[in-house]
Amino acid sequence: MTAAPCLHIAAALLLAPLLPGVVNRTKAAFAGRRGPPLLQLYFDLAKLLCKGAVYSRTATWVFRAAPSITLAALLIALTLVPVPGAPALVSFGGSLFLFVSLLGLARLATMLAALDTGSSFAGMGASREAQYGALSEPAILLVLAAFAQTSGTLSLSRLFEGVTPALWHASGPALGLLGAALLIVLLVENCRIPFDDPETHLELTMIHEAMVLDYGGPDLAFVLYGAALKLWLFGALLVNLVLPLRPAHPTAGVGLLIAGLLATAVAVGVIESCMARLRLLKVPLLVLGASALAALGLALLLRSVA
Repeated sequence: MTAAPCLHIAAALLLAPLLPGVVNRTKAAFAGRRGPPLLQLYFDLAKLLCKGAVYSRTATWVFRAAPSITLAALLIALTLVPVPGAPALVSFGGSLFLFVSLLGLARLATMLAALDTGSSFAGMGASREAQYGALSEPAILLVLAAFAQTSGTLSLSRLFEGVTPALWHASGPALGLLGAALLIVLLVENCRIPFDDPETHLELTMIHEAMVLDYGGPDLAFVLYGAALKLWLFGALLVNLVLPLRPAHPTAGVGLLIAGLLATAVAVGVIESCMARLRLLKVPLLVLGASALAALGLALLLRSVA
C-alpha cells in the first residue's frame, strides 16, 4: 500500500473544516463583503470543545450518542473513498454498498436524535430530511451503478479507474449528466442552497439546522465537523468523476484532489450566490431530476460502452 491513502485521510481530517470557509468567503465576495475568516470553523470547533453540554430532560441516550455515531460513520466512509491515481485506504468488493449504508446510518442517527428531543421543530426537520434522503439515495446508487458497470467492480476504490480522458471523449454527454446528478446530490445531502440554507434562523424553513438546534458544546462540534467531512466525501466523488487525470505518482493525486475540492467549494459558493432557496414544494422535483439525470447518463453510458 502506498502512502497516498494515509495522506488523503490526514488531509481530510485536517482540511475538511476549510471547505465551509471557502464557501462562505466566495459568497461574501459575490455580496461585496469581506466575510468571515477562512478558518472560522476551526475557531468555532475549538471554542465548542472547551464548553460543556446541556441536555433536555426529555432526551435519552439516543440524543447523546447520535453525534458520535454520525461522526464515526463518516470517518469509516472516508476510508473507502479513493484519490485520483491511488486506491482507498480500505478496498474490497462491494464497498460502494457499505459507503451508501454508512451515509444512511449517519442520517438515521441524526433523525432519531432530533425525534428524541420531543421538539416539534426538530421533528419537522427530521421528516423533511427523511423525504429528501429517500429521493437522493436512488440518484447516488444510479451514479455508482454506472461506473460499476463500466469498471466491472463493486469496489468504490476501483470504481473511477476507468474514468480517463478517452472515456470523456467517447462518452462526454453521459459523464456530464452523471456529474450534474452528483452535484445536485452534493447540494441536497449537505443541506446547501437551493435546497436548504445552513445560515437560516427561521425555524419553519429549517431542515438540517432544525435537527441540531438542541446541541451545544462538544456535541455541536462533532455535528459541525461531521458536516464538513460529509462535504469532503461528496466533493471527493465529484472530483474523481470530473477530473480524469490519473497522476503517475500516487501522492500527486492527493494534491489534485485537494485542489479539486477547493474548486468545488468555490463552485458551491457561486451557486448559492446566484440562486435563491427553492420553495419546499419544488425541492422534491429537483431531487427527482437528479435521479432522472443519473438514469439517463447510465443509459447513454451503457449504450456507448456496448
